[in-house]
Amino acid sequence: MDSKVYNRTRVRYRIRKKVSGTTEKPRLSVFRSNKEIYCQLIDDLNGRTIASASSKGIKAEGSKVNIAAEVGKAIASKAKAAGIERVVFDRGGCLYHGRVKSLADGAREGGLIF
Repeated sequence: MDSKVYNRTRVRYRIRKKVSGTTEKPRLSVFRSNKEIYCQLIDDLNGRTIASASSKGIKAEGSKVNIAAEVGKAIASKAKAAGIERVVFDRGGCLYHGRVKSLADGAREGGLIF
């Protein structure tokens, strides 16, 4: 019963108990697959997605870590356009390392505060 997916799901639920997004300070949710990385700004009170970005829409060269940083900058620019400066980071059960950390650093570089 203790598989990698099961453990990650347990961590995801543990994080979601503590992290919730509002209209002023939405949740920056990250999903990492083997090939791509996706992120969304979510207002949990109203149940709507404010902005989203993914590596599918980014035309960048280099490693997956560099592409994740570009996705972070893209979500930061979309957040600025929507009038959002502060977010709550939701790593989605993944370790804060590698592509997830690179996306967070790119979002901070783009001007988001968390």
